[in-house]
Amino acid sequence: MTQRRAPQQRDVNELLRAVRNGEKQALDDLFSAAYEELRQLARRVRRGENGSLTTTALVHEAYLKLLPLGLPANDAAHVKLLIGRAMRQVLIDAARKRTTRKRGGGEPTVSLGDDVAAAPIGADRLLELDTALEELERIDPRRAAVVECRFFSGLDVSETAAALGLSEPTVKRDWRVARAWLSQAVV
Repeated sequence: MTQRRAPQQRDVNELLRAVRNGEKQALDDLFSAAYEELRQLARRVRRGENGSLTTTALVHEAYLKLLPLGLPANDAAHVKLLIGRAMRQVLIDAARKRTTRKRGGGEPTVSLGDDVAAAPIGADRLLELDTALEELERIDPRRAAVVECRFFSGLDVSETAAALGLSEPTVKRDWRVARAWLSQAVV
């Protein structure tokens, strides 16, 4: 019987292998090891949000969405992609709840830009963005995947390229074109 090391002593790939092999504690260890990075990603994704969905809540809700799946990831970039996708779903669910309440104020806001100064997007606009992203996925799945990696998963160009099996210039081009298309679709 092998002795289990602390989460910080196990790398992501080792933890992923343990998850795939059915080690029950491995998913919790992986989450613990990546927790601060996930909080930074969630903070960036929900920048400006004044409602009840805190950074911590976003990270925890995303984790709960992934828990039943057992995190079927291949590497660290794939983990970020899956968590980013789960965060997108949590944000969209929260935006839908807020818009159905018709109370206004405190709507989640996110930014679809490379720089910190990019304008935030409120709940109604976030729902429009999600609809537009679903349309982009039907038209051009690769560019939609680039948006999901860059925006919702917080991957940089090289991580996105590795996660999707693309070259960095292709990722840059797709990111630029997808952002332009989305800005036209979400008017």
